[in-house]
Amino acid sequence: QVHVVESGGGSVQAGGSLKLSCEASGVAYGCLGWFRQAPGKEREGVAAISTGGTVEYYADSVKGRFTISLGNVKNTMYLQMDSLKPEDTGMYICAAAQFQFPDNCPSFGVFAYWGQGTQVTVSS
Repeated sequence: QVHVVESGGGSVQAGGSLKLSCEASGVAYGCLGWFRQAPGKEREGVAAISTGGTVEYYADSVKGRFTISLGNVKNTMYLQMDSLKPEDTGMYICAAAQFQFPDNCPSFGVFAYWGQGTQVTVSS
């Protein structure tokens, strides 16, 4: 059974940094990702990485500012967020998808398991 838990949200001023953590137990191979949802907006994909670490991609809005990475412990993942902007404010949700191979992570549309989310607030 897959269980996803994230942590690390908080409040920061524009230009600051935060690091989010996620643990997705029960995933042998697949894909781990971050999504966010702002009030009144649809959930959007932010970044994703394959459990093998060779495939990663980002939303255009965060490229060059956010970095996704795998931890040393299996199925732990981080999102380093730098140069934060007020428009980055939202609930950040970790997600997981299971596949047969460690580097199959085709798109933001494959995720089936979701965490509860952690709030990120960026003030101007």
